[in-house]
Amino acid sequence: MTLKKLYSILFTMLIVVVALAFVRALWLHYMNDPWTRDARVRANVINIAPDVAGLVEKVLVHDNQLVKKGEVLFEVDPARYQLAMQRAVNNVIARKTDVDLRKEEAARRRGANDLVVSRENRSQADSAAKVAEAEYQRALNELEAAKLDLQRTKIRATADGYITNLNLHKGDYIQVGQAAMALIDKDSFWVYGYFEETKLPLVKEGESAEITLMSGEKMHGHVSSIARGIYDSDNPDSQELIANVRPTFDWVRLARRIPVHISLDELPQNQILAMGTTCTVVLNTEHQREWWDIF
Repeated sequence: MTLKKLYSILFTMLIVVVALAFVRALWLHYMNDPWTRDARVRANVINIAPDVAGLVEKVLVHDNQLVKKGEVLFEVDPARYQLAMQRAVNNVIARKTDVDLRKEEAARRRGANDLVVSRENRSQADSAAKVAEAEYQRALNELEAAKLDLQRTKIRATADGYITNLNLHKGDYIQVGQAAMALIDKDSFWVYGYFEETKLPLVKEGESAEITLMSGEKMHGHVSSIARGIYDSDNPDSQELIANVRPTFDWVRLARRIPVHISLDELPQNQILAMGTTCTVVLNTEHQREWWDIF
C-alpha cells in the first residue's frame, strides 16, 4: 500500500469520525439539552363585564384598539339608573323630614310636665326618633348605591391593553357580570414553554432563556416557575384546574411535557407580540457537556 493511499484512507476515516461526532452532538443536543420548540406566548386576559344590566347605548372602542386604564369602553343605557337615583334623592328628603318631625316631637315631650305626658310616651317618642334616624341613614346608603350604579353605566378599562375579538354592538342587552369583551393586558406578556419530562432536571428557576418567535425576532427572559402537575388522561378525576397537555401521539409512549413559566426581561418595543403565537425557548443552563460525552 502506497503512502498516498494510506493518507487517503486515514483522511476519509477522519472525515467519517468527525461527521459521526457532529451527528452525535446534534442528537445529544436535541434529546438532552433544555430547549423546546413547543412554547406559546401568553398574557393576562381581563374579561370586561358590567356591574349593571341594560341595553348597550354606546360602544366607544373598536376591535384590536389599544386602550388606557380608566378609558370608557362602552355605556349602558342610564335612564333607569337616573330614575332610581332620583327616587333615592326623594326618599332621602322624605326621611330627613320625618327625622326632624320625630326629633321635634320627642323634644316637646321631654319638656312637657309629667301630668301632661307620661314617661312611657316620652320613651316612645325617643324610640320613634331613633327609628326615623336609622331609616334616614338607610336612605342615604341607598342614594350612594344608586349613584354608584349610575356611574357604572360607563364601563371602563381596568388596565392598559388591547381590545380583542370584539363582538358587542349598540342595542345588545347585557346582564350583570356577563363578559362583554376581552382586554389583553399589554404589560403582562410571558411565555409558557412545554419541556419534556426527560429534560426537566436541567430546568432551574432563575435560569436565563433565549426566546425566538417563528417570525425570527428574539427576546430574552428567565424561568420564574415550573408547573407541579398536569392532567393525567388515565385518571379523569385529576382534572382540577391544572394544565391539560396532550401527548403528541397516543399510541407511542412519549415523554410528557411540563409547563414552564418564563418571564420576559423586557417587552419588545418595535414588534407585534400576540398572545398564542409559537416560539422556541433555549435555556442557558449551567450544565456543560464534556467532549468525551459525545462518544
